Parts: sequence; C-alpha cells; structure tokens
Amino acid sequence: MVLKGLQSRRPRMRMMYSRLFETMPKFNSVENSRSCHCRRCAIVGNSGNLKGSSYGQLIDSQDYVIRMNRAVTKGYELDVGKKTTHHFMYPESAKDLGANVHLVLVPFKPLDLLWLENVLLNRNFLLMFRKLKGPITADRDKVIIFHPVFFKYVHDKWTEHYGKYPSTGMLALIFGLHICDQLSVFGYGWDRQGNWHHYWENNRLGGAFRVTGVHNATFEMNVITRLAEIGKIQLYRGRPGTP
Repeated sequence: MVLKGLQSRRPRMRMMYSRLFETMPKFNSVENSRSCHCRRCAIVGNSGNLKGSSYGQLIDSQDYVIRMNRAVTKGYELDVGKKTTHHFMYPESAKDLGANVHLVLVPFKPLDLLWLENVLLNRNFLLMFRKLKGPITADRDKVIIFHPVFFKYVHDKWTEHYGKYPSTGMLALIFGLHICDQLSVFGYGWDRQGNWHHYWENNRLGGAFRVTGVHNATFEMNVITRLAEIGKIQLYRGRPGTP
C-alpha cells in the first residue's frame, strides 16, 4: 500500500476497518447506473490560474463537479463556479461540505480512517501531534473512501513513483478519467506569471509541496498536459474564454 507507513499492527488495523465499515452507509454511494447521455465532469483544482478566468458557468454546467481540499467557492463563483458533487479531502485538508456532496476521503495514512469514523459519529478527534478539524458538516450517506489499491495504481502507473506519493489533485483527475465520458480539467499548474498558489490566496510563492518534494508537480503536470494533447481531457489553463 502506498500509505505513509503502517502506524499499527495488523490486528488493530482490522479492528479499525471493522468499526469504520459498521459506521459507513450500508449501500453504495457511487451511482452505478449509467444513463444514455454522456457523463460530463469538471475536475477543479485550486491553482491561481483560475483567478479572472470566468470559467464558473462552464464548470457548473457539467454533470459532476469534483473539487478538493480547502477549495473555496464563495466569492469566487464567477471564476470557479458554485456547484460541487464530489469533494476529495484528507483530515489535514478537511472542510465543511454542502448538502448532497460526496465526501471522498483520500487515506494517506491509516489514522485517516480513524478520523473518518469520528467524523461520521460526530466526534472530535485529537491526533498525537495536532488537533484535526472535526466534526465537520457532511452527509454521512454520501461518503466514499479512495481505495488504497487504486492509490497504488496511480502511484505505479501514472506518477511512476515521482514524489513520495501522488497529489490529491492527481488522484482526483485519474478518478475522473475512470468514471466520466468527457472530462474537463480546470485549475491545475501555475498561473500566467509562473507562480504556484491557491486562487483564494494572495501568496505568490510556490506551494509547500514544491519545496518539500512530497509531490512532483512538474512530472504530474507533464502527464496532464500529455493527456490533453492526445484528447483524453480538455485542459483549461486560465485564459478567459479559451482552453
């Protein structure tokens, strides 16, 4: 498993999984039925290149809109839209979600599953080294866990072990490739000045992951660009009105 090392012995892990799945909804929260029409999706990253893009209406027109981490929509609707159907997060990037939004947990480490159990039970969770956000507002009947096997598949086949593990944005994009017929990608990469930052921040410096090397942003962006070149995705780079 591409998780940041097992943090407990296997019997304890099995107990954790058992408790978690007892708490989870008893039905599949992913829509399995396929309608006749093409499933159109927007994957919305958090790049500063979304600022001034006026992509909001185009994003909201998609069937699925997938966002991630601490993405902010209020006050930025013109550029990023306001619709969300799936929201990818891990405990350190958690935020409250609106009604009818699927919470997609990306478990980077086993303790993330314990955090989710506490969220579903509306309890606070004090981690050894920091207090995480919780409980959060979320629909417990619309919870999805990103499977560690699929995580490993992305790390092995798509990011090829560049970086310690794939970014949340990369995991969300590959998820979209597997469930969508038409995939439009927004808010990835640098802005027009070459800076890496979130669209809701004034900070123009590179994100922390660019310094630590946890994710290889350059390699991931090369993969995404290649997907656009061969027509697998439509990549929007922040230029108003044009891909």
